[in-house]
Amino acid sequence: MGTQDTSASFYIAKAIEVIQNMDGVKHEVTPMGTLLESDSLDKIFSATKEMSDAVHNLGVGRVEIILKIDSRHDKDATMKEKMDSIKKHLSS
Repeated sequence: MGTQDTSASFYIAKAIEVIQNMDGVKHEVTPMGTLLESDSLDKIFSATKEMSDAVHNLGVGRVEIILKIDSRHDKDATMKEKMDSIKKHLSS
């Protein structure tokens, strides 16, 4: 990241603020990244562009975006449903 500080939390928060009320995009912030969920890849791409623009507009010269896309056409599966499926297989 193109800043003098190694902390990214301020910039992550500002990026998240941009998409918090974005129609058709859900998000979940984790310690190692932010998950985006939508029924439209275009909305995901738009959200990542808005997030990147927000951070650049704060004076950051370089922003790295890593996208990992799970696109399914056989069934709908939300982040919550995926986690629930894993949890049911965990030993108590």
